[in-house]
Amino acid sequence: MKHENTKVIKLNDAFRTSMVGGSYVLTSGIAALSPADLGAVMHKVRTFDAFTEDDDTEGEHECGSFEHNGVQIVWKIDYYDRQIEWHADPEDPETSRVLTIMLASEY
Repeated sequence: MKHENTKVIKLNDAFRTSMVGGSYVLTSGIAALSPADLGAVMHKVRTFDAFTEDDDTEGEHECGSFEHNGVQIVWKIDYYDRQIEWHADPEDPETSRVLTIMLASEY
């Protein structure tokens, strides 16, 4: 695993756990889940803490995966400028974070 970036971890965890300070995208596979399953998946994303070298390759808590009802789910945070046109510095608190939640088969 690359060196952990404590500042980015704090920003990513704060966003992911609160869903405030950025936006999130659900792929068609996630959007097709029942309301109960969607709620459970969202809860698992917000409370995720099982980071591994395979998922969290940058050491920034920007990606994770878990199983829900036998299906592998993946989530990933990307960093953009305010207009969400260009990639941006993950250490900048003003960076727009976009959290994508998807079925692993959609990755």
